[in-house]
Amino acid sequence: MATKKLMAVLLGVLVISAWVFGSAIQAGAETLNYKVYTWGIRQEMTPIGDVEGHDIFSFVRGAFIVFENGEVATSYAIGIGEAAKSLFSFIQYKTWTFADGSTMIIKTSQGTAEATGIAGGGAWKSEIIKGTGRFEGIKGTESMKIKYLPLEKGEAGQKGYGDGTITYTLPSK
Repeated sequence: MATKKLMAVLLGVLVISAWVFGSAIQAGAETLNYKVYTWGIRQEMTPIGDVEGHDIFSFVRGAFIVFENGEVATSYAIGIGEAAKSLFSFIQYKTWTFADGSTMIIKTSQGTAEATGIAGGGAWKSEIIKGTGRFEGIKGTESMKIKYLPLEKGEAGQKGYGDGTITYTLPSK
């Protein structure tokens, strides 16, 4: 009799534990790699005046993103930064819009890039701060490496291309 009671209690504890822990676990982190092609929409440089090449700037950039799973998104980025000769530091917010209208908003808190000659590139990490549609409640990070082409006459900002990765989780449904 004591054995049956003990088994019933253990089974009850097991069922309750599975329910509590099972409902608290979110889906595992997902990783998506992508290629990005970007261009300048608007850029404004304002000299600080202390030394040559020390500027404050603002920018707006567009991009087209192709994910390894075949999905695509467009990006609209706005940011501000500081240039000191060939080094650039910046803060930017990007809104990625997918074909179904879902979005991700990504913040780069402190990106850096370096110009070498008339072109350049950079690498940075960012935080996914918000999502809409199927990305509602998203949490995650982005890392990107990019190379910029020389600025051509009449362009608002350099064109660039690169690779990136997003790692994210979504809340359980």
